[in-house]
Amino acid sequence: MSERTVAQLLAQSRAQIAHGDNDALAEARMLLAHAAGLPRDRLFELTSERLDAPLIARYHALLARRAAREPMSHILGRRAFWTSDFIVTPDVLDPRPDTETLVAAALEVPFDRLLDLGTGSGAILLSLLKERPQARAEGTDLSEPALQVARRNAQALGVARRAQLYRSDWFDAVRGHFDLITSNPPYIAQDEMAALAPELAHEPRMALTDGADGLTAYRAITAGAGDHLAPRGWLMVEIGPTQGALVLAMFQHAGLVNCAVRQDLDHRDRVVIGQKQA
Repeated sequence: MSERTVAQLLAQSRAQIAHGDNDALAEARMLLAHAAGLPRDRLFELTSERLDAPLIARYHALLARRAAREPMSHILGRRAFWTSDFIVTPDVLDPRPDTETLVAAALEVPFDRLLDLGTGSGAILLSLLKERPQARAEGTDLSEPALQVARRNAQALGVARRAQLYRSDWFDAVRGHFDLITSNPPYIAQDEMAALAPELAHEPRMALTDGADGLTAYRAITAGAGDHLAPRGWLMVEIGPTQGALVLAMFQHAGLVNCAVRQDLDHRDRVVIGQKQA
């Protein structure tokens, strides 16, 4: 097949997976590269000899999954986040660019001991460990399958010896004090779930919603943070864009100082930060 035939194949595929505001052509190219076993930026290497019937069959199977609104990260098995690629499975929340706002905020403060609550894929914890070679971290999650994904990512990124990952319901199994505590907890209210994008139906429900008002996790985290923060240590959490004032008030009620709300690149409230007094 000629290069023009490849282009035609991609154009036809684009219509199959187009929905909303997704970049269907870019997704089609990534799926074709994945079917061919090529890096996404090497698709030009796909020759007529390689574009055979088995490859086309693999490609159409991937397209069918995307047309059913399965997340690209689940199909490809990875997601680019901060400066690394992370292994992603249906057992973990798909790391999203909004969460990089939390990583950026965390890197503004000094820390040697980090705790990440509800770590999922480990995207926050492991990104911070890569940026701070002297730091050590603990990451907790209620889901053992999620912790297994985080452990695989820690090994792949070369920081496994500095990351302790274990099962805990928020602070229940946590011991000691930390310079920084981070979390991207489930913050979607139960009555908001029906309006979510179809892709989110493929992600673990316990990582998305508390089954209540979306604030349950913040109540638990702010109630326990004081017992686990070192003097002048920081607590930083991701929030939904309508929750800034409510979570900020929880931080202040818990006795934290220097509290603030940070916005993401779309100028939506995304992260609340606060510091334990000396």
